Amino acid sequence: MPSAPLPQAAPEAGPDVVSLGCRLNIAESETIRALVAGRDMVVVNSCAVTNAAVKATRVAIRRARRDRPSAQIVVTGCAAQIDPASFAAMSEVDRVIGNADKLLPSAWQSEAAVLVSDVMTVRETAPHLAASFSAHARAFVEVQNGCDHRCTFCAIPFGRGPSRSVPAGAVVDRIAGLVDAGHSEIVLTGVDLTSYGPDLPGAPTLGHLVERILTHVPALRRLRLSSLDGIEIDDRLFAVLTGDARIMPHVHLSLQAGDDMILKRMKRRHSRAESVDLVQRLKAARPDIAIGADLIAGFPTEDDAMFANTLALIDDCMIVHPHIFPYSPRAGTPAARMPQVEPGIRRRRATLLREAGEAARGEWLRGLVGTTQDLLVERPGDRGHIANFAEVVLDETAIPGEIVRVRITGATGDRLSATRDNT
Repeated sequence: MPSAPLPQAAPEAGPDVVSLGCRLNIAESETIRALVAGRDMVVVNSCAVTNAAVKATRVAIRRARRDRPSAQIVVTGCAAQIDPASFAAMSEVDRVIGNADKLLPSAWQSEAAVLVSDVMTVRETAPHLAASFSAHARAFVEVQNGCDHRCTFCAIPFGRGPSRSVPAGAVVDRIAGLVDAGHSEIVLTGVDLTSYGPDLPGAPTLGHLVERILTHVPALRRLRLSSLDGIEIDDRLFAVLTGDARIMPHVHLSLQAGDDMILKRMKRRHSRAESVDLVQRLKAARPDIAIGADLIAGFPTEDDAMFANTLALIDDCMIVHPHIFPYSPRAGTPAARMPQVEPGIRRRRATLLREAGEAARGEWLRGLVGTTQDLLVERPGDRGHIANFAEVVLDETAIPGEIVRVRITGATGDRLSATRDNT
């Protein structure tokens, strides 16, 4: 499941591109920014992972029209792909472009009010990315798109289409170019990242791809992976995650729940025990790995005992980067037809999960005080993230995109404070 929808603001110069949702959307937004350069336009790259994400898309559209009354407003992304008619009907919207079309120059040259192709027929993908990521300290590289699984709660396969992979050579060339352009950290993105490869000649795996990147781009300093499906972490991928210092010690797992019956009703392919065992093996092999996870509260049929199993997973899997979602029924999905948990209970359970996650995160952050870390500096230059993806606020400014050595001096709330270590 992609990350919670977080708007990513565009630079002031040129068209505005508002990206909601996953890292893949952020990556694709940079390509869109290049395709529409010089136009009086606002592009809203939407998310459909929850009803709240769709609502956030509508809010962003209305804000764009208010802030840029003369601009052309174009909506694209998963929400636009799944339900183009509803966005085309909004008075603020000039055009709707689907996910299968949004990275094609021809789509932005067209004047069609609605241009949404059948994403389920798409069988290839490519790293259609801009030459640089001017608004971000790290660069995002698409290596996979789409999903062949059908989790009962998820509408994203209908917004992204079938799973398809980018050939390794194209990925390596893309990353080499970004490193040459000055990027110190690359993030591999995809809708279902760990399903990389079976559609390519020789059926390489994600582990093969990562090995090839590390071998053929020796100047790359930091490689980070976005969300992983733990059941697909094979021995090769496990080895690179735990054995190569250039792979960041930060593993975000698509867990969704901690109760076996709920996992079955979600149509997930792992058990609770398998998740706990994976984390224990990761931590044993590389103790500094920080674990993140997506967790859904109040899935249909979830009772108190089932929820307790998910709540306990925060501690059992040592989750310090939790992404918590109250269950959101998505039209057309099997889970929407199951017996629903009352909305107030869903919200309360989500609050309990967040509180447990915040407590675990706070304890983890406090344990980092006094350590020395490498920080990737982010805009405006007084903050960034260290290798385990803990957020750090600096006591002085540095150059965005630079990696600096810092000493952690404190932990407040959900972030750390630090000073430059000049020793």
